[in-house]
Amino acid sequence: MPDTPLLRVDRLTTVFDLRGGRSPAAVDDVSFSLAAGETLGLVGESGSGKSVTALSIVRLVLPPGRIAGGRIELEGRNLLELGEEAMRRVRGRRIGFVFQEPMVALNPVYTIGTQIEETLAVHELATGQAARRRAVELLDAVRVPDPARRAREYPHQLSGGLRQRAMIALALAADPALLIADEPTTALDVTVQAEILDLLRDMRRQFNLTLLLITHDLGVIAQMADRVAVMYAGRIVEQAPVDRLFAAPAHPYTRGLLASIPGLEPGRRLRAIPGVVPRLGDLPPGCAFAPRCPERFEPCGAAPPAETPVEPGRTVRCYLHDPAARRAPAGESS
Repeated sequence: MPDTPLLRVDRLTTVFDLRGGRSPAAVDDVSFSLAAGETLGLVGESGSGKSVTALSIVRLVLPPGRIAGGRIELEGRNLLELGEEAMRRVRGRRIGFVFQEPMVALNPVYTIGTQIEETLAVHELATGQAARRRAVELLDAVRVPDPARRAREYPHQLSGGLRQRAMIALALAADPALLIADEPTTALDVTVQAEILDLLRDMRRQFNLTLLLITHDLGVIAQMADRVAVMYAGRIVEQAPVDRLFAAPAHPYTRGLLASIPGLEPGRRLRAIPGVVPRLGDLPPGCAFAPRCPERFEPCGAAPPAETPVEPGRTVRCYLHDPAARRAPAGESS
């Protein structure tokens, strides 16, 4: 892999300005990188900050949200230093985005083909007949049946699976280097989910894509990702190659997520993580997971743990792996 990653997110913090002068962080000191051709899975429960992280990368966080700090480097260029006009050229052209709900993301008053043609025209890639041909080719590439006819149809005339395929075609229209897919299979039935994941794998190879895949489904991560970053309450608590994370999860939250997957051990009761994710702006002073953690000890309630390397290519934010943390006696918790 090249020394310079395609995407580097460094200490990204995105806050929401609330009444009373409070600005709680939905994304708190998040760092990760993506090498060209790699797939990184960003996983966590609903409300963990995954989608806000994705929207921050393309600078589409709406008020009262705002990016309060950090760097977002794409191909060595800090996107936070770009003007809006330059950023519009990055969206679509260098970064494609597949939204969770295509019925919301697609414009209901324009045909699918027209929306793809407009993207091609905006990025000065094709116009007129050439753009219309290219729109049909893209729909065909993402396995939309009868693509010439579908290009003349409106989003409401397509099934959920076909709308998601059209959304992927739109995201790939300008041949981006990076594709961000935010929960691309959430609203689909199981059979269509498998088809969309298979399609994303093929598109990754065909278009030489780098993929940031956001999901709450560890099964999707196991199938698709090279590396995985686990988010909890706005922070990344563990990063690892996907095989190492599944073989030996290092963070108690990651262990809890894996233990809650049904079907791993037939006949075993599912083990739920006790408690709930803390609300935005109401995090505990120490580790955000400490109130739910069965392995917490004295330092956990004092301050958020720092990122600790545990092996090459793997980091974790947990005092259990911090050699400087004073261990409490076995079984003691705060």
